[in-house]
Amino acid sequence: MTKLDDIHLCAAVKRFFDLPIFNRVRCSDPVTSYEAADAAKDLASKHFSTIVDCLKAHGSLGKDGIARHSGLEANQVARRLNELQKMNLIELTGRTVKSSAGRNEREWRAV
Repeated sequence: MTKLDDIHLCAAVKRFFDLPIFNRVRCSDPVTSYEAADAAKDLASKHFSTIVDCLKAHGSLGKDGIARHSGLEANQVARRLNELQKMNLIELTGRTVKSSAGRNEREWRAV
């Protein structure tokens, strides 16, 4: 079983999101914020698997390359990269690639 297989399990994803590194609400936030954060967990887990699967299928890519190949929006990809890195599912290659706007962006690969 790979690390990604572990993440696909709903309980595992929820345990990751319960860690302090994934705070999505503050103690002072209203109940509706907690409900929205719970709903975001399911969406985030889908994005996680889509991004990692994309990197495995297409090799190392920047944020815009991942978005192009996965069908996600670039901002959806950008929001998940650091979380995936903290979960040790992806890592930086140390190289940069050109974004769709022609700027340098960091390149990521699946672990």
